[in-house]
Amino acid sequence: MVLNVGLDFGTSNSGVGIYDGRQVKLLPIDRQNILPEVVKTILYITRDDRHLIGQEAVALYYRHNVNRPRHYVKKWAGELEFTGAEMYYVRDIFVYEDELKPGRLLQYLKTALRSGDYPGTQIFERYYALTDLITAYFKVLKERAEVILGEPIHGVTLGRPVIFSTDSEKERTAENTLLEAAYSAGFEKVEFEYEPVAAALYYETLLDRPQNALIFDFGGGTLDITIMRLGNPSERHIYTNAGIGVAGGDFDRAIIQTRLLPYFGKGQYGLEPEIVELIHAVSDWSALPDWSSPKIHATLERTIRSGIAPGRIQSLKSLVFNDLAFSFYNVVESAKISLSNKGVTVIRLQDIDLDLWQLYTRYQFEKDIQSYRTQIEDVLFSAIGNSGLEPEEIDIVVKTGGSSSIPTFSDMLIDLFGAERVKTSDVFNSVTAGLAIKAYEMG
Repeated sequence: MVLNVGLDFGTSNSGVGIYDGRQVKLLPIDRQNILPEVVKTILYITRDDRHLIGQEAVALYYRHNVNRPRHYVKKWAGELEFTGAEMYYVRDIFVYEDELKPGRLLQYLKTALRSGDYPGTQIFERYYALTDLITAYFKVLKERAEVILGEPIHGVTLGRPVIFSTDSEKERTAENTLLEAAYSAGFEKVEFEYEPVAAALYYETLLDRPQNALIFDFGGGTLDITIMRLGNPSERHIYTNAGIGVAGGDFDRAIIQTRLLPYFGKGQYGLEPEIVELIHAVSDWSALPDWSSPKIHATLERTIRSGIAPGRIQSLKSLVFNDLAFSFYNVVESAKISLSNKGVTVIRLQDIDLDLWQLYTRYQFEKDIQSYRTQIEDVLFSAIGNSGLEPEEIDIVVKTGGSSSIPTFSDMLIDLFGAERVKTSDVFNSVTAGLAIKAYEMG
């Protein structure tokens, strides 16, 4: 038997599913997670080259890293040749490496695909291109799925956003990177499907009559919209697809940039340019680990001794050098999520030399993301216009993805279509289920 699965490689969460023509089975890839069919898109690479994903990666990262000691050693990294006029010389290049660093945690790998400007990173003695990182994640997913299914997996239908990038070259590069990673992970046959189309295929299994459906797939990295005729597989018709690279991760960064950077020294006079740059890097998960160098440590210590906002700069130092960044981003995301159910929350992080407490309201959040809301509304109206349908000709609006639960976007859809036509599908698994159906149909 040739076994094909659907794989949803999400910005925040991923999943694997299989369909037998009657029923979708979502695989419990991460048994440590509250929802075992949902696995966090997180990769942890240890110094001894072990690759862990999901909750296992998070647990080991916390155990290995938070508030650990550091010891920097100077290591030779290569040579730099210089030629100019009649001069020629070779200079040795040295770097400082934390020899006690046990591993490196990576997330937002899919966002790196979308940005197109992340070539890869050095992890201990090896350089990992972006393709290598995604391959490592896919390999663990595939191995776990094969253990659950009890047989090798031959092919995969991979989800992808409608638009990786508006730049055609970056768009091609992103899809090719994903394709290469899937083959390198051991899949022999790889096909793609737009994520909102996959969500539509899952919704179709619940229908008893044809409908025009608008799929509003809004996750951690992108918003994707499909308007599609559903209900009879032989008469499916896609009116239009649309997308924008705005989603939950952008909202988290907006909260940090607008409300939380003053806790780490933003707005203080007299700071060295390097410290100002570091403060603004706090909102960038992928960049912050690269700031933990002996030079930055010394600069922060010097700034604290100078008396310039010593408490705030001490908090900045603790965030970077006590490996608290991941905890920080988690509390910000949790606060954002809580505002979907209540009007006010508290962003709270307390640890060594760091005590952050920020009251945060839904009104403030909606103000902080207003520019994104405007962009999303424009994409929505454009998609409806391109479909050739009037809003009243759309029978159902299906929300899926974690960010689709944010009240301001639910209100946007209700205002346009009416509450009776706006439904919520499986927030985390509808795309995975639809990709499993597509994998079965493709054979």
